[in-house]
Amino acid sequence: MKTPVIELSDCILCEICLEECPLVFRLNDAGFIEVANLDKYPKEEVNLAIKNCPKDCIYWE
Repeated sequence: MKTPVIELSDCILCEICLEECPLVFRLNDAGFIEVANLDKYPKEEVNLAIKNCPKDCIYWE
């Protein structure tokens, strides 16, 4: 199964991923974006977050 990944060193916390796919991406208590641990990730929504990320720091692994 492919899993979405965020390269935190490139992330500028624009929160577009949160808007596009709140089921998968969330802001943690430390103020960083994290990926929820799910059995299955919604491909279309994650791809939309990847496409709209201004820093291209989200990808599938």
